[in-house]
Amino acid sequence: MRESLISVDVETAGPNPSAYSMLSIGACLVDNPKKNFYVELKPVNDAMTTEALSIGGLTIEHLHANGDDPAEGMKKFDEWIASVVPDDGVPVFVGFNAAFDWMFVCDYFERFLGRNPFGHSAIDIKSFYLGMAGGSWAETSLRFLSPRYLDGRPLSHNALGDAQDQAALYAAIAEDAARRRVLSTTKESTP
Repeated sequence: MRESLISVDVETAGPNPSAYSMLSIGACLVDNPKKNFYVELKPVNDAMTTEALSIGGLTIEHLHANGDDPAEGMKKFDEWIASVVPDDGVPVFVGFNAAFDWMFVCDYFERFLGRNPFGHSAIDIKSFYLGMAGGSWAETSLRFLSPRYLDGRPLSHNALGDAQDQAALYAAIAEDAARRRVLSTTKESTP
């Protein structure tokens, strides 16, 4: 099966899907960020943290009036995934701190569609970088990675913009990892 890497970012009303709503989803193909998806969702409840809402700039009132019903929004996301993944392919979730975004996406897919098209396939960009470069978990933050791989730009905290930036970040780290493998192989084969 061919793997289709899909960068996903979400904005939420709080820290966990059992108590808080997912507010928006942005996604794009890692190898073609112009093939993308974005949806805003009606909240499932009014629970929120001020910090979470201030990050993404969305309001509960705007989402109640303009957001998609969560079941419809997840159906649209599922259909988009199916439209960009070849018949012989499998989607792989890619996230920057995937543990956070994954739990919301997985919960909403299971809750509203009864299945998750990603299955249990997810790549965490921070872990990928740490495994490649070593160092500490703190050194996987965007504060360290953006100057190296994103020309210093911060994330926008718009789910689609962040998904596209994450795709660029993953691609740049993967290129760096490939370069390091070549260098390592060359050193090992040199007498």
